[in-house]
Amino acid sequence: MNPEDKIRKVYPRQPCADAILEAARIVCSGGVVVFPTTSLYGLAADASNPAALEKVFAIKQRPLDKPILILVPNLLDIQNLVCDIPLTAWRIMTAFWPGKLTLVFRAGNAILPGLTAGTGKIGIRLPVYPIARLLVRAAGRPITATSANISGQVGCSQIANIDPAVVAAVDLILDAGPLKGGAGSTILDVSENPPVLLREGSIPRSRIFSVLQDQQLHCQRS
Repeated sequence: MNPEDKIRKVYPRQPCADAILEAARIVCSGGVVVFPTTSLYGLAADASNPAALEKVFAIKQRPLDKPILILVPNLLDIQNLVCDIPLTAWRIMTAFWPGKLTLVFRAGNAILPGLTAGTGKIGIRLPVYPIARLLVRAAGRPITATSANISGQVGCSQIANIDPAVVAAVDLILDAGPLKGGAGSTILDVSENPPVLLREGSIPRSRIFSVLQDQQLHCQRS
């Protein structure tokens, strides 16, 4: 297929429902779609489909010892995906989701081992970017959210910069034009007590730990 035939233009302020639904159908049938997030383009696949996950690893040429985070349609969906949700995690989710914050939980039995890369943990985010939110909601299931690039290469904020090998291998591309680029999501491991900041991204450390300190004070007063 000609690469241009795979591209569907989408606009965050007025998303094309037909393009979103087409992408969701492809994801649900085991395909892989390039889609926009706030900063970079990502690869969306059904996170519960082993064959689809294998495609993502193959497209990215990604080592199997590197985990892949997922996006969920809504906050309550994570209850079926993780072992437990600490009170701290609820506090953080309430404060920052939807948003550019990935939380790492202990993975439940429903999580494919390939997503965790043997760590027993899974990174989850409720996306804030309109197209990403609409796509995961239309799919009605968790989707992968790894960046649309060959492993080790720089992530892409516009379709023209995506490696031709990636473009050739995916089934559809949702093109929202140039994205913001810059810092990715902040990553916080809430499976540990206290939580551990794994990467400081768009949401600064100070904001996160301000929420955590407020929770500690509340607990002490209670």
